[in-house]
Parts: sequence; structure tokens; C-alpha cells
Amino acid sequence: MTLLEIENLHAFYGKSHVLHGVSLDVKQGEIVALLGRNGSGRSTTAKAIMGQVDCQGSLRWKGQQMRDKKAFEIAHLGIGYVPESRDIFPTLTVQQNLMLGQKSTRNTGRWSFDDMYQMFPRLKEREHTEAGVLSGGEQQMLTLCRTLMGDPELIIIDEPTEGLAPKIVELVGEYLKALKARGISVLLIEQKLTIAMAISDRALVMGHGSIVFDGTPDELRADSYIRKEWLEV
Repeated sequence: MTLLEIENLHAFYGKSHVLHGVSLDVKQGEIVALLGRNGSGRSTTAKAIMGQVDCQGSLRWKGQQMRDKKAFEIAHLGIGYVPESRDIFPTLTVQQNLMLGQKSTRNTGRWSFDDMYQMFPRLKEREHTEAGVLSGGEQQMLTLCRTLMGDPELIIIDEPTEGLAPKIVELVGEYLKALKARGISVLLIEQKLTIAMAISDRALVMGHGSIVFDGTPDELRADSYIRKEWLEV
């Protein structure tokens, strides 16, 4: 079943035309990596999906048009968004941050506090600590977990491994595979090819606001032209 379907998406910041006819889809239980260099349009694609930038084209969720919906309405459809900025609430504790992720105080979703703490024992240790004093890796874990507490069917994650130590990067990779095991779809925006290629079902490459490649990780590994032209620095 296709959850998210984007066709001919154009996005703008004022007069600046950033996305040029982007088309992609994400199916249920699928991890799709959206790759590309900085400035290629990956984060803008995520913001367009979440109703945060002006756009034209078709954005469908389970077949229903959602382009003109507000961000909170899109979240309530079942789409979670973890921005690159890791927007935690620094003066609130880890536990309080997770509580804010819940759509309802009667948590009937797939995820509980115990699930979060089992997946990331370090958060359990810091349960009553203010989030602002956590390390970058711990804050990333907290942001991911807070989004999950809203019980999304699809989670869009923008650069989750940026600035993290290799061991934490591995942990994030395991976390994303755990999501897939529970039937949650992931649109992963990432620069690190290693993690994206290891866990993704499909890889998309963006360049200059357009999709320039759509295939399996193995097909991308075999396509030296695409990697050299659009990915390698």
C-alpha cells in the first residue's frame, strides 16, 4: 500500500524556485533514502510535505490530497517529522519531552515510554534530566523518540546522524530498522551513504531540486556516474 505519493512538486521560498517537479512515493513498511548534496532540495521536500513551504503539485496521503493542510493537520494524519534542528524543549526533562510527543494522554499507540527507554537505555538514565544538558547524540535520540510517541505511520527524518559519533550512528541505524520491523515507513534524508545504503529498500538522489535517480541501493552502488555527479564531494 502506498502511503505518501508526490507528483510534480514545485516549492518556493519567496521568488526562489527550489523544487522542480519532484515525484516520489513511500509504501507501507518501507525505508526510502533521499540522498544528495547540501542545497539539492532534500530538506525543502520534507518541509513541503509538512506544509511548511509554499508549493504547487500533488501531495497525497493514502490517496487523499493534503497539499493545503496545515502542519498540525498533516501530523494528525499519521506523519511524524524529525527536523535537522532537533527541536527539543531544553528546560523540560526527558520524560516531559516524550509526554509532549503524545497526541493524547490516553496513549493507545504502538509505542510506550518503556519502549523508548528499552531502545535507548541512556534516555532512561537521563529520564529526569533537563533535555538542554544532553549530548548531541542523546538529543537526537530524544527527538526521534518524542516523534514516535505520536504514533506516526510514516516518519520523515532529516539528517539524523549529523555530527554524531560512529557508535551513535550505528545505534540510529538499528533504531530505524526497529521502526520498519513494526511496520512504520521511513523517509530518510541523509548525506552519509553508508547508513542509507545499509538500511534502505530504495534510494532516491536529488540534484538541483529534481530527482535524478530512483532505484535500489545495489543499483546506486553500480551507477558510478550518478554517485560521482550528484553525491561525491
